[in-house]
Amino acid sequence: MELFYHPLSRYSQKVLLAFYEKQVNFYPRIIELSDPYSRNRFTQQYPSGKLPLLKTRSAKLLPESTIIIEYIDHQFATGTQLIPTDFEHALQVRLCDRIIDNDVSNKLYTLERMQTRVEQVPLKIKQLENEIHASFQSLNEQLSHYHWLCGDAFTMADCALIPCIMGARKRFKLYQFDQLVRYLHQAETRGSWIQVQQEIELAKTTALIGFRPIP
Repeated sequence: MELFYHPLSRYSQKVLLAFYEKQVNFYPRIIELSDPYSRNRFTQQYPSGKLPLLKTRSAKLLPESTIIIEYIDHQFATGTQLIPTDFEHALQVRLCDRIIDNDVSNKLYTLERMQTRVEQVPLKIKQLENEIHASFQSLNEQLSHYHWLCGDAFTMADCALIPCIMGARKRFKLYQFDQLVRYLHQAETRGSWIQVQQEIELAKTTALIGFRPIP
C-alpha cells in the first residue's frame, strides 16, 4: 500500500497514528502541495489533491482519514483494534471521531488560516476560539470517565483527538482542563505518537532548509 500524506497535516497525523498502532507496513509518499512539481504529479493521479490518500494493494484509491482507518482496521488484525466489534461501542467511537474532525480539527484549521490573513477579523477569531474551548470542556468531561477517549482501549477517536490536542496546546490554556492534560501526557509517551512526532520534527527541519519532498 502507498500512503500519500504530509507530516504537518493533522489529518495525515491521524492516519499515521492508525498505521503505527496497527503495525501495518506502507510506502510513504510525502506530498508537498506548496511545491508545483510535487502537487502536479499528485493531482495527475488524484485530481482533487486532498491529503491523506491511500492506494491499496489492488490500486484502489481511498481518500478521507476516517475511511482509511476503517479500511486498515478491517483488513489487518495486527496491532491495536481501532474500531470495537461491539456495535454500541463502535458507534460511540465513530461519533467521537466525527465530532472531533468537525468541531475541533476543522475549526482549528479555519482559525489558523484566518490568522495568516492580512486583514483579520477579531470577532470571528474570538468566536472560533470560544467554540473550540467549549469542545475541549466537553472532551475533558468525557475523559473524566475513561482512560482513553472512549474507554480503556485506544481507538480511532484517539487518532483523531491527539493531533488536535498537540497542535492546540500552545494557543489554548489546556492546564484549565485537568483530564485533557493527563490525556496529553499519556499520549506523548505512546509509541505511535512518538513515531509521528519524529516525522513532524523532520518535516519542520526540511522546511527550514527549503527542501521540498517529491513523491
